[in-house]
Amino acid sequence: MKPDRDPDGASNASTNNIARAIPGTSDERSFFATSEDLADRDATRDLGFPGECPYTRGIHPTMYRGRLWSMRQYAGYGTATESNQRYRYLLRQGVTGLSVAFDLPTQMGYDSDHPLAAGEVGRVGVAIDSIEDMAALFDGIPLDRVSSSMTINATAIILLALYVGVARRQNVATRRLSGTVQNDILKEYVARGTYIYPARASLRLVTDVFAYCEQELPNWNTISISGYHIREAGSTAVQEVAFTFANAIAYLQAAVERGLEVNSVGQRLSFFFNAHNDFLEEIAKYRAARRLWAHIMRDRFGATSRKAQQLRFHTQTAGSTLTAQQPDNNLVRIAIQALAAVLGGTQSLHCNARDEALALPTEESARLALRTQQIIAAESGVANVVDPVGGAYEIERRTNDIEREAADLLDRIETIGGTLAAIDSGFIQREIQEAAYRAQRAIDTGASVVVGVNRHVAGGPTGIEVLRIDEEIEQRQIDRVRAVRAGRDEQKWRVALDRVSRAARDGSNLVPPILEAVEAHVTLGEVSDALRHVFGEYRETQD
Repeated sequence: MKPDRDPDGASNASTNNIARAIPGTSDERSFFATSEDLADRDATRDLGFPGECPYTRGIHPTMYRGRLWSMRQYAGYGTATESNQRYRYLLRQGVTGLSVAFDLPTQMGYDSDHPLAAGEVGRVGVAIDSIEDMAALFDGIPLDRVSSSMTINATAIILLALYVGVARRQNVATRRLSGTVQNDILKEYVARGTYIYPARASLRLVTDVFAYCEQELPNWNTISISGYHIREAGSTAVQEVAFTFANAIAYLQAAVERGLEVNSVGQRLSFFFNAHNDFLEEIAKYRAARRLWAHIMRDRFGATSRKAQQLRFHTQTAGSTLTAQQPDNNLVRIAIQALAAVLGGTQSLHCNARDEALALPTEESARLALRTQQIIAAESGVANVVDPVGGAYEIERRTNDIEREAADLLDRIETIGGTLAAIDSGFIQREIQEAAYRAQRAIDTGASVVVGVNRHVAGGPTGIEVLRIDEEIEQRQIDRVRAVRAGRDEQKWRVALDRVSRAARDGSNLVPPILEAVEAHVTLGEVSDALRHVFGEYRETQD
């Protein structure tokens, strides 16, 4: 048989030898793939067809020819009223789903007038203290027609209750609500740090949401298991997949132990991945993740439902790759990252804005971020073909490599004793920290190029306007939460809060009493404090 030849007539073998002689390459296989790299591939077993297990080529037979991905914009700042105005603006621009950013006090379970909230109210997201804030956030937005995603974890059970309470005010049946609550607390212990309670108590809150939604909110995604923040903390692509799935396995095991059925729970799981800079690696990462997850669900958990075997995920472009220097360069980075997510088969996408290394995005920057998605969808042509990269030597080789290496890392975690043991021992944290150090070292030495930072540098001002947060927002929000407390029925809210404490102690599902409490104007901080009193607080141990 004649060897394959490149366009210049050289055989693959000779071209590969020439390529492997290039100095400075650490992996001789990293820059030239051939059919030999896929010699042990079984096309039916490993690739199949779109919409068929193991879903390497996508979870739907027609992918974007049947329906485009959801175009979301992660937004929220200041007060609920201001964020509501931004949401209405985004909906007018063509956003098909809302994604809510909450400020740090809300994420950490503190009301806006708590001493630890000082200086943080409304800064990195919207401040939500009570059901009145949640009602203002979604004022004029029909919750039965708009899908909402809430990026919240330690206080996820409270925000879900607030959302349901607002739906009741709108006379919307809970069974018609659709959306996602992130609810992924385990990654907080290894990547972000916005935890409150010990891990096992936090897992109980997660499974309470699972059980409640199975009965009351059948169209709600009960968790968005996040590799995004793991990658933002400095992990590699392989670590992003492996550690995300390690957390997912822990959630599923907890759900099964709770008596929930894996086929039912599995259909409501969603995932959240990063779209980083290495274009080919990112495409392969999503394909590898789909295949690996299908095998985990089918072979480890015995899931027989096709929907339970399918990896459904949202993607966000990589905030950690944005630069304050030459911020217009970020538009190019974001477009490349977004295209990788689309070619990788994402179900939902958020594009960061060019100015987010400097401040929260302006309306103009948010619109440009949305237009990036719309141009990819309408003008690039990639949405017209199902899995346009399928079968490419380099893509398939990288897919195989990422799947294998992520599976090996999952095996190491099992050897340690599972996800909680790996977190308690600091294994996952150390792995991410070491990867982050290597990545930063490569930038510092110039081995990894960041245009505008360590190569092609230009001085001078940024030349763009940034969003300024009104300094008076904090006091207005403090006055608002204090007015809510002053105007409520004291006996009603005290009785409701006592029921939350009792449910926390006796192990019954916490969603119904928390819903009753927030409808009685108990604040987010008060509910969080009641749970702190029962569960205690997590303190990170130092090596």
